[in-house]
Amino acid sequence: MVISMNLWLHFSSGYISLAPSLNFLPVALFELQMAPLRYISLVYSRPKAAYELQWHRGPVYLTEISLDVDADRDGQVERNNPNKGSWMWGPNGHGAILLVNCDSEHTCRKSLDSEHAEVTRVSDLKDMSPMVLRTSGPAKLPEGYKLTMHISQGDAECVRVFSSHPCQTQDSNLHFVKDYPLVVGGEDLSKEVPCLWGNAEMNFYVEGLRFPDKDFEGLISINLSMLEPSSQGFPETPIFTDRVVFRVAPWIMTPNTLDPVEVFVCSTTDNDPFLKRMRRLVKNSGCKLKICPEDMNRGDRWMQDEIEFGYIDSPHQRFPVVLDSPRDGDLQDFPYDVLLGQDFGYVTRTAYGKEVSSLDSFGNLEVSPPVTVNGKNYPLGRIIIGVAFPTATKGRNMTKVVQDFLWAQKVQEPIALFSDWLLVGHVDEFMTFVPAPDKKGFRLLLASPDASYKLFRGLQNGGHGQAKMFDGRPFVRAGIPKLGYLCMAWYNNHAATLQSCIDWNRDVLKRELGLDDDDIIDLPILFHVMENRAVAYYPDMVNMIVLGKNLGIPKPFGPKVDGRCALEAEMTSLMEGLGLSCTYIDDFASYHKLLGEVHCGSNVRREPFSFKWWNLEM
Repeated sequence: MVISMNLWLHFSSGYISLAPSLNFLPVALFELQMAPLRYISLVYSRPKAAYELQWHRGPVYLTEISLDVDADRDGQVERNNPNKGSWMWGPNGHGAILLVNCDSEHTCRKSLDSEHAEVTRVSDLKDMSPMVLRTSGPAKLPEGYKLTMHISQGDAECVRVFSSHPCQTQDSNLHFVKDYPLVVGGEDLSKEVPCLWGNAEMNFYVEGLRFPDKDFEGLISINLSMLEPSSQGFPETPIFTDRVVFRVAPWIMTPNTLDPVEVFVCSTTDNDPFLKRMRRLVKNSGCKLKICPEDMNRGDRWMQDEIEFGYIDSPHQRFPVVLDSPRDGDLQDFPYDVLLGQDFGYVTRTAYGKEVSSLDSFGNLEVSPPVTVNGKNYPLGRIIIGVAFPTATKGRNMTKVVQDFLWAQKVQEPIALFSDWLLVGHVDEFMTFVPAPDKKGFRLLLASPDASYKLFRGLQNGGHGQAKMFDGRPFVRAGIPKLGYLCMAWYNNHAATLQSCIDWNRDVLKRELGLDDDDIIDLPILFHVMENRAVAYYPDMVNMIVLGKNLGIPKPFGPKVDGRCALEAEMTSLMEGLGLSCTYIDDFASYHKLLGEVHCGSNVRREPFSFKWWNLEM
């Protein structure tokens, strides 16, 4: 084993010899007399050995100084990891990880823990990354020498470091909040650290304040320097610096293929039948149902549009984090007032100086299951958003601050689809993912007007041209259409244009997710034009909720053939081949007529990935 030591020593005459005795690395060396210090570097080979320097004309003192973090990402702060001062991705990578402290330890008068420049509760320490100063050597430093912790001005708004009293035990629950003073962060760029000599350790707690974003890559450096006194009027001189590097954990979305934990819906004056079916579906799926009451939602039923669930992860802590959309409808208080709590984080982005469009709602934000594309692995999937067509000059787009945030997380590289052809403009109106029992693990479901036409034409040719749509439903549009009418009207009313919009997105998804045609299932969905954009003609079955093998699908009220809805029969046949169970939920009056469906009116918090984001090959 080759061992390298950086040594500081004093000498004026005589000579130096090495004697194997001490058991620590690395070192700083001091001779406790008023005299200049000199620096040397020793590299030598000897297994498991360190050395004591002996000055043959007087005492020389050898001292270890090491600022340590969990650089190997195993949940333990190891001693002087040689890679602690850098950060590298991958299963063989290194570098410590930092969480944004975006939850709230308080249940009353909530606020983000990161908004407080002090430790408000000792339980908050578990959300921070541990860091340890280890020293070994003489009882004190020479007069005028001191240790200082410091960070850059750029990092000061992204991190805080708190210290613990050196005499504290490991059981932090016994301590008081005042025992954890702020060391650096905010306006405090540097601070002297007490020198605990002998064999001592001092614990620090590092708190993340910002997620990666356009102007912040996510890397943070913390430095510890030994300063020696200079001549009067001159600044102190650094003679030794130890450095550690953290990367802030990204916000990670969860796809439909992960197991559901909780389902969230709203209660309104007109959605009792919807809630009844949802309760049964959720119970059968083995997860919890949380209902936002009307006094909280104030009639805003679009749970999917207001929030997106994700999580943050590190070797020492993991918790869910809700991303609050900039739409800020009447549900705007729900994520902060209800969801934010201990070990449940909150983050949002605000579109300053720009009017928010429908594309900023999170029905327009999805994520794929894990994929491999041209040999490149995306083990956490890829984020999917909807925007205007690339050549459009006046189209609607998701606001830039949200797009910048999503791109900056790095681990789920986004894909932009064309969704501005829809009146509401959300990707969940024409696509979703469901689990599949094969190596691929999922199927992409796409709305397909062509599939509807083929289904209805086949029924018409089979003698069912007089079967009615929406049979038995109170209908506000003029007349109840029959299959024969739909088949004739289909190619006379924007048919080719609407199908071509979906086909363009189909090609993008095949290319960006590495899909073949066999990985895609076309669902019979018709659209019609309203205000120069498309909306679903009947309840949009692709806008479903996925709970494991159970699907909650908008009841389409298609034409009945032999007493059964032909659209339900086709959908059930397609999904049963994947081992999936279909539950059809009547959302016609309470959601469909308001231009939304089951997925728009619900949201699912899911289990996190077992794959650790820091093991990504970048």
